[in-house]
Amino acid sequence: MLDLELLKTLVCVVDEGSFTRAGERVHRTQSTVSQQVRRLEESVGHCLLLRDRSGNQVTPTTQGELLAHYARRLLSLCQEAEEALASEGTLLPLRLGVPEDFDTQRMTALLAGFTHARPEARLETVSGMSLDLQQKLASGELDIALIKREPGSGEALASWPETLAWVKGKDVTLNEQPLPLALFPQGCIYRQRAIRGLDKAKRQWRIAFGSHSLSGIQAAVASGLGISVLPTAAVLAEHSLCEGLPALPPSELALVSGGGVVTALQKELLALLHEQVMAG
Repeated sequence: MLDLELLKTLVCVVDEGSFTRAGERVHRTQSTVSQQVRRLEESVGHCLLLRDRSGNQVTPTTQGELLAHYARRLLSLCQEAEEALASEGTLLPLRLGVPEDFDTQRMTALLAGFTHARPEARLETVSGMSLDLQQKLASGELDIALIKREPGSGEALASWPETLAWVKGKDVTLNEQPLPLALFPQGCIYRQRAIRGLDKAKRQWRIAFGSHSLSGIQAAVASGLGISVLPTAAVLAEHSLCEGLPALPPSELALVSGGGVVTALQKELLALLHEQVMAG
């Protein structure tokens, strides 16, 4: 095992080209520096430094240059580790949950801006189905979550109604029976709205496409693979609204905390999320 202190001394001697100047740099006597280099040479089994005839100038051997190169990297990595450990205690953890079907581009841009503005925040973001995010909140794995849910189904730091719509591709006609559906996985409120509405209206349906991602469902609808239920904010230019299908009651988008005290940092992120959702 190489001794970092001895490696530091070697680097100093190589940089200064003198035991005397190296000793001044590390606040040790010339003899102490010389002894440390000798110990390092014994440890690696190679001569690392060569003195000139006067004894004032020192140059590294081939092995000395090679070891000095690695020594600089080891010392730099050691300093990096110390700084990381020192800063770890000053970071403020903030665990956020976001729905998988939320606009990824909008959300990632917001989170990147937040971490840039607040470098002391150690933001951990988890995406998932709203049901899973609620379970993580309850178990203390998340501090805040943005979830889709039934309106008024619990306390929230803020909430907004989501108007839903049946959507299809631009050139799609609804002649096919049963109706092909492009839906999110089980547990998604949009999926529940679609299936319950069709069942109540006694309309036949089948699952034609499934995806966790909003962009996946949007693309499937645009290409004509199936129709779907989406919030009006997620309807694209490539989509058109369906006619003659069951009415869809609104869902709710809610910011929910894990129940603990809301910190100043959490309030700042909440304000940004509120602004982003309202803008959407």
